[in-house]
Order: sequence, then C-alpha cells, then structure tokens
Amino acid sequence: MTARRPYMLRAVYEWLVDNQLTPHLVVDADQPGCEVPRQFVQDGQIVLNIAPGAVGNLQLLNDRIEFNARFSGKPEHVQVPMIAINALYARENGAGTIFEEEPQLENTSPEPPPEPPTPGGKKRPSLKVVK
Repeated sequence: MTARRPYMLRAVYEWLVDNQLTPHLVVDADQPGCEVPRQFVQDGQIVLNIAPGAVGNLQLLNDRIEFNARFSGKPEHVQVPMIAINALYARENGAGTIFEEEPQLENTSPEPPPEPPTPGGKKRPSLKVVK
C-alpha cells in the first residue's frame, strides 16, 4: 500500500490555503536528500512558509516537495523528501496535522529531477509553404 503522507499533505495544504491561512512545514533537515538553507536549521529542524505568495513553482509530489523561495533575499531551490516532513500547520492558529511514521516512506528515495534536453540533439524546425 502507498504512503498516506503525500495525499494528506496535499489535502491539508489546500484546506489551509482555501481558508486564507499561512501553511508552515516542519522539516527534519537531517534526512538524506533534504536540500534546505542550512543557516536556518535549528536542532535539526527547519520551519518553512509554503504559502503561495512566499514560494514559486511549488510541487507537492508523492516522493518530495520542491519549490523556489528567498531566504534573507537570496534565491534558493528547496527540496524536501516526503519522509523528512514532520508536520503542516497554519501560522495563525496552529490548525493542521502532525505526520506519523510510515514504513512505506523509509524505502523510498526521491526521484532525481528529469535531465533537461540537450540543445544539440534536436532538429531545427522547418516550415513548408502550402498553396
């Protein structure tokens, strides 16, 4: 059976945003594959604001969360494996969920992002005049 965490995370995230709340993600920054700005990690954890206005290109995938954000004015790409996500809550009132451990997540590692196509490998498009 697949892990519940990615589905629950997407549902709670959507519910928080629909209610004009600010979703914050609690992340175990010491998990392998966790790419977060290390200068903001405290006691092995980092709390990330993932509100639509705070991040760009947010992807809530089954194996990880990815987005772009600014930290102290510096743009960063953040990638968090699903196993590293401990909780999702609203900044305003604490509504949200704490995720329990799931054995299904322990055996998965984030899929590497697809490689961009090589520019030299494509044929140049051509047009044909039809009368």
